[in-house]
Amino acid sequence: MKAMVLAAGLGTRLRPLTDNRPKALVEIGGRTLLEITLWRLREFGIREVIINVHHFAEMIVVYLRARQNFGMRIEISPEEALLDTGGGLKKAGWFFREDAGKEPFLLHNVDVVSTVDFARLVKCHCENAALATLAVQDRETSRYLLFDEQVRLCGRRAGLDGEAEFVRPSSRWSALAFTGIHVISPQFLTMMSEDGAFSIINTYLRLAEAGDKILGFRADDYYWRDLGKPEQVQQAAEDFKKGLVRELPRSVQKPDSSLPSE
Repeated sequence: MKAMVLAAGLGTRLRPLTDNRPKALVEIGGRTLLEITLWRLREFGIREVIINVHHFAEMIVVYLRARQNFGMRIEISPEEALLDTGGGLKKAGWFFREDAGKEPFLLHNVDVVSTVDFARLVKCHCENAALATLAVQDRETSRYLLFDEQVRLCGRRAGLDGEAEFVRPSSRWSALAFTGIHVISPQFLTMMSEDGAFSIINTYLRLAEAGDKILGFRADDYYWRDLGKPEQVQQAAEDFKKGLVRELPRSVQKPDSSLPSE
């Protein structure tokens, strides 16, 4: 199984932490967000990853080279202009089409940390023959996705008081928050008709309207934190200390001393 890490954003909400580095190299307890994400993927058994880059892109390339890609095959997908989540995945689609690309793959934001069980997420996806399965939670957010009783995507809503926008009719639905972690079937890549910079959520909604199975995986029982602001990074560091998130083993990081660390 392969994965993509979305790491191309400017990290403007993380300033001043991103004044001189990409958000992927912001640290929690001495470990970068990128290392934490790669370690989670590696622990699950994934050894092939593609990472999209834009802001301070070369720093990420040098960082990975200095650590021998953490023992993984890592490809870089550079973006001269930001392509958003959907455009970024579409540009990197070649990586998942190698060897006929029959397995589903994981898509993971670099600026979230969680204990979401990837094995259960992938199992849910495969058992339901879904086109895409999104890890979602019942928590407050600025943008909700709406799911029907079968946990199939049926719409979205902005904030707590926004008007619900349905793409499929549903008499009973739940407004849930997306975690930035999803499993996608390879045929999804051929169904992305949007071009340029676009959100993958727009594609999900379009396909859900057409009757394709875009599912939600309830991840309410797992730890999850967005790392978009400095105070959230600090809170995550405290969460690691409290044991809410398992520390990475020191053996994961093996920098080559002959190369720069940043």
